[in-house]
Amino acid sequence: MSLTQERPASPGRLLAGWGRTAASRAQVTGPLPLHRLQALVAAGPARGMLARGAGSSYGDAAQNAGGSVLAPVSAPHLELDTAAGTVRAAGSTAVTQLLDACVPHGLLLPVLPATRHVTLGGAVATDVHGKNQRADGSLGSWIEEIELLDGTGGVRRLAPGSEEFRATVGGLGLTGVILSVTLRLLRIRSGLLTVTSRRHADLDALLAAMDTARDRYCVAWVDTSAAGRSLGRGILESGDHLAGPDPATEAGGLAYRPPRSRRAPRLPVCPLTPWSVREFNGLHFRAAPQDESSLTDLAGFFHRLDAIEAWNRLPGPRGFVHYQFVVPDGAPGLLAGVLETVQRHRCPSFLGTLHRFGVEGTGQLSFAQPGWALAMDLPAGARRLGPMLAELDLRLATAGGRVNLAQDSRLGPGACAAMYPGLAAWREVAGRLDPAGVFQSDLSRRTGLR
Repeated sequence: MSLTQERPASPGRLLAGWGRTAASRAQVTGPLPLHRLQALVAAGPARGMLARGAGSSYGDAAQNAGGSVLAPVSAPHLELDTAAGTVRAAGSTAVTQLLDACVPHGLLLPVLPATRHVTLGGAVATDVHGKNQRADGSLGSWIEEIELLDGTGGVRRLAPGSEEFRATVGGLGLTGVILSVTLRLLRIRSGLLTVTSRRHADLDALLAAMDTARDRYCVAWVDTSAAGRSLGRGILESGDHLAGPDPATEAGGLAYRPPRSRRAPRLPVCPLTPWSVREFNGLHFRAAPQDESSLTDLAGFFHRLDAIEAWNRLPGPRGFVHYQFVVPDGAPGLLAGVLETVQRHRCPSFLGTLHRFGVEGTGQLSFAQPGWALAMDLPAGARRLGPMLAELDLRLATAGGRVNLAQDSRLGPGACAAMYPGLAAWREVAGRLDPAGVFQSDLSRRTGLR
């Protein structure tokens, strides 16, 4: 089914990531049928081309200054095989459309990103992870086939295990246009989860609790402003699906029901200071239950921030930097060092989220590796932000950690190469898929990926 109509090219459109820090202009067009996409590839547009999904990456991964951007690539479309428990969908299909189609049949995407607006192609290009990364890996572990339009205009079907597959999963859209994806799904018997929320007084207690959690899903909010004995205190949420439908709310069947969202105001100044963030975080931590279990629906657990439309306005007019990194299992002490550094530089992080990773990502440029992944949102106007993040980059690279390229907006070529040992192998395969360098992005030029 076609959910959108083809629209004419829109030259000079300003595009930005979700953090709103580094907008650039590109010629935007789409959706296009396959023969038009192939013609565009063959034309080799100046400054290249790039497919863009929902624009949910925080940095400039889905921007291409002076070039061509496909947004969307094609009309959303999906084919659900309930017997096999698989779905084949166009890369432009959004997670919310997949959930609407799959959940009533007792099927669920095996990896759910933090927003339902992400497209399937974007999720594959970033090898997206979820709250179940430790148990189930990232999205690449669940893909059966990728249909890719490469830089020669040819259509390839990529199977797991091939070099081309590993270069495309997590390849940030730089190996070609993801036309469709075939994905294995999870079988569920309820659209509700039992979720337990527990407060932990410091980082050591929080890490120990995450290490011993046995539920499928696990994520923690971290008070990045707490210091001293309370350093790294947080609230751990772990949960799993109900074993059967809830008779009170699911008598009519399973469904994905996102709430009606409220639009965030556009603020003239940044309200986030070290003092305001410390006060808000303290109130949030003290108001959280010490130990509580409750029933939560899919949207309430996985897509809480979607309840506030355009919430990225809240940090003010200059936007924010989303700094997400992973430290390997052997270096958990680096997390405490990062939190202390953020406080020492007086760079307030208004949202800190911690995941436990257990499975290496499928792609050569995949972010995930066994260890601990912390994400912090930092106001872009903070005076000491740049030097502080450069210092953290060096410490991460030395410890074998890495920054998430899909969410990055400021990493340089040297740090990128140091963090991603698979880069040389990825370049070799990407060069075969796209020998003329048709696929480009602001991120690829800034970090020297191609």
